[in-house]
Amino acid sequence: MDTKLTLKLDSEIISEAKSYAKDHNSSLSRLVEKFLRNLTRQDVKTMTSPLVQELSGIMEKRQLTDETDRYKYLMK
Repeated sequence: MDTKLTLKLDSEIISEAKSYAKDHNSSLSRLVEKFLRNLTRQDVKTMTSPLVQELSGIMEKRQLTDETDRYKYLMK
């Protein structure tokens, strides 16, 4: 069941968040809901951003011994 919530936030943040939501075919309410859902489901210390979660596991598991190896792997 949806319940109305009133928040006071910086107007610039609200404007940027609305733009972000629109660009991602969502609403500001849904973004806040997703954030709060993730926050309450995870320990704050181990919380990762949605982007990090999305990217997790895309690299094959292998030992990259130095910066050059990592650079070469990522530039493939």
